[in-house]
Amino acid sequence: MTKTLRSEGQIALVAALIQARKDAGLSQASLAERLRCHQSFVARIESGQRRIDVPELVILCRALRADPMDVLQVVAESTPVDARI
Repeated sequence: MTKTLRSEGQIALVAALIQARKDAGLSQASLAERLRCHQSFVARIESGQRRIDVPELVILCRALRADPMDVLQVVAESTPVDARI
């Protein structure tokens, strides 16, 4: 697997974050307020235009009041066993 915004794991990560936001009853704008950033930042993540690193994932999950390990589990289950970096 090459570093891409369209890898199976990245797509699963985005979907898990969107679902966590919806489960929390938040709009992109209200999540952005919690993160102290612009709504467009959240939109770029959710549209798959921007990758996030692990510390950012933790910050996002805290803002969503979601367990980052649950999100990582979704990514792990969606990433092929034979995936390459």
